[in-house]
Amino acid sequence: MAEVDRIRWRCRRGLLELDLVLARFLERTYAHLTPAERDVFKGLLEHSDNELWDLVSGRSDPPPGPEAHLVGLLRDA
Repeated sequence: MAEVDRIRWRCRRGLLELDLVLARFLERTYAHLTPAERDVFKGLLEHSDNELWDLVSGRSDPPPGPEAHLVGLLRDA
């Protein structure tokens, strides 16, 4: 299974809104990420659905650093 297919599978979540944002991000942005950014994105996928949705929707802010950059990209997706 290709890496992007594994990531696509991990992006399937229990929240429809989160599914939509992550699917759009994969289609538009994922291919343009650096390997380091892809690793950070994989780390973001380790968050629970509610934690990740809070970050993406702006209810909470990520700590400064690489995660914040990726959350910004997700919010723009």
